[in-house]
Amino acid sequence: MQRTINGTTVELVKGDIAGQSDMDSVVNAANAWLRTGGGVAGAIHRAAGPGLEEECRPLAPIQPGEAVITGGHNLPNSHVIHCLGPVYGQDRPEEQLLADCYRNALHLAEENRLASVAFPALSTGAFGYPMEDAAEVALHTVLEVARGLTVHEDVLAVVGS
Repeated sequence: MQRTINGTTVELVKGDIAGQSDMDSVVNAANAWLRTGGGVAGAIHRAAGPGLEEECRPLAPIQPGEAVITGGHNLPNSHVIHCLGPVYGQDRPEEQLLADCYRNALHLAEENRLASVAFPALSTGAFGYPMEDAAEVALHTVLEVARGLTVHEDVLAVVGS
């Protein structure tokens, strides 16, 4: 699926978030302490190398819905945007917090003049957010934010392979 709004192209692909070499930045489905872990965070930290966790240390902890940005280290991307998504059924209001992740990540990308960003399906793994509900929040938020962007971005939604 691909859709363009206000010069921003949104595309859904199946693949490995840590292998999106044509993107300026990738989004990490982070934990509050921005440390390596399982799933997306583990894949990104392993691919980026130990420098990523070192750069993250002074930025932690973050709260659900927040986003911070670091360099890409050994990744093919210049930057990593770390978002802490809500734990479904625990962090409230979960829909707003998930939307804030996408909104804050896109604003960080724009502030840093990054023209492309790849998102994983935030909060859908260990955090338990139902995939269809999360996809609806993600798409709605990205399309809403795209209307106000001045840096026209390519947004890639990457679903694990």
